[in-house]
Amino acid sequence: MENIPIRSITTVSKESILSDSFSIRDVQDVFGGKDSMQDTHRHTFFYMLALQKGAGSHEIDFIPYEVSDNTIFFMRPGQVHKLTLKAGSTGYLMQFTIAFYSPQDHKASHVLRRVGSINSYQLNDQNFEKLFSVLRYIFQEYTDQQEGFQEVIKANLGICFIELLRQNNQKSSASTNLYGQERLEELLELLETHATTHKQVSDYADMLNLSVYQLNAITKSMLGKTCSELITDYCILEAKRYLLATSNQVNQIAYYLGYEDTSYFIRFFKKHTGYSPEAFRHNFR
Repeated sequence: MENIPIRSITTVSKESILSDSFSIRDVQDVFGGKDSMQDTHRHTFFYMLALQKGAGSHEIDFIPYEVSDNTIFFMRPGQVHKLTLKAGSTGYLMQFTIAFYSPQDHKASHVLRRVGSINSYQLNDQNFEKLFSVLRYIFQEYTDQQEGFQEVIKANLGICFIELLRQNNQKSSASTNLYGQERLEELLELLETHATTHKQVSDYADMLNLSVYQLNAITKSMLGKTCSELITDYCILEAKRYLLATSNQVNQIAYYLGYEDTSYFIRFFKKHTGYSPEAFRHNFR
């Protein structure tokens, strides 16, 4: 079974103390000031691309986004993406692992989950500059590496994520079901880990200490979908990832996703996408 190409964190210096857990780099240094086109791949870390100036396209889990000025892209570990960035783009590319930034504080952890649930943020000049100044400070701390710099970086990451959350809250409705939002985010995290082996709603209800009725009520109120539909959505998404980013046979992908009957998997995929797996691969690769 061929895996989707996975990228590791890239640092300026191999001698960096944080070489495998955190990096922040100037976009012009990363891409050499030239047009850049990346093939579909995934990461095992969080990825944040903050573009002060930018042009191009960015596809994250098969959803296309336009690259423009004052844009921030944020990706969770496991998501797949394909980036095309034009020369002249400026900003910062920041990457970090859960090992580096995994806040024990419940509120801080909740903020990170909410920020990670959105892949693209478009800010006005004032709000972008406010957040970008925090990234500049993180970049300087990472460059200088003076005493206590890791703690300073982590503290400023928290500030950065709160600022992103504020921008999203300004665009969302005033009435927010915080309890439902937290349970939904926990469910989505569980799906990323267990969807290939656990496909029953009762499994996730048990993991979250909820009844099936309570769990479905939450997903319906927050997303307008049942938990079963969310399980299906994740399996279809993971199938698309492997069809487009690897050369695995359909039966291999089906088995990896927990479907021993390949014929059933083909019917299941076509029902929810309108394409057979092979046709999807041929049309969208």
